[in-house]
Amino acid sequence: MKRNLILLLLVITTLAANGQEKTTQKAFKSGEWLRYKMSYSGFLRAGTAILEVKEEDFEGKKVFHAKGTGWTSGMISWFFKVKDVYESYFDTEKVKPYLFKRDVNEGGYTIKRDTKFDYDTKKAKVVDHKRDTTKYFTIADVQDMISSFYYLRNQKVDTLKTGDSIKIDMFFDGETFPFQLKYLGRKKLRTKFGKIETYVFKPLVQAGRVFKENESVTIWVTADKNKIPIKLKASLAVGSLRADLEGYKGLANSFKIIVD
Repeated sequence: MKRNLILLLLVITTLAANGQEKTTQKAFKSGEWLRYKMSYSGFLRAGTAILEVKEEDFEGKKVFHAKGTGWTSGMISWFFKVKDVYESYFDTEKVKPYLFKRDVNEGGYTIKRDTKFDYDTKKAKVVDHKRDTTKYFTIADVQDMISSFYYLRNQKVDTLKTGDSIKIDMFFDGETFPFQLKYLGRKKLRTKFGKIETYVFKPLVQAGRVFKENESVTIWVTADKNKIPIKLKASLAVGSLRADLEGYKGLANSFKIIVD
């Protein structure tokens, strides 16, 4: 079992939908709550991840406060306990992040780090509470790991063609990471909620440490106005990881289920 399985879900789901043109359609609203079941090697429950968002005030501005929480459960937690919390405060219209907070405990390995984005100076201030350090990094047009999830869901996707590749820059742990995502087309998927029309994506990931190959992750995203990642499968260096949406509430748009 590898460290950061909860982190893997949160990172990959941020890449779930994107396009070249923005749309005014809101894919989410304050009060949305999503819960994912994570399974290891197809049968062993590895943990749970929850993503939720609500509107708040932050330094005199109206923002969305999004929170991602993940933890191991079942047999996995007997020998490797994980409790991760990621938070982002971002602009309600442009989904531009102002503050990203990371507080994780993974088998005794802990991180507590805040990143504040200053777009006037084009700097990111990273405060490491565990090491008592403060560092500054140059940024451009970036998202944090959580804000990316919501930013991308607000994009127009129906103009993508099979084989198209799209990109996003994400700032994380003092670095800007470019991600490339390949669109594979649409597919009807059977889920616990019923049959769902989905967009299928395959992010290009680094092979070696965790993944078997560069294209070992596949994501299915609801082909409706919500654009929710509903399923993820990843081939790991040892075993495989699967994440499935198992609960939701507070959606901004109707959740479309195909009736045969």
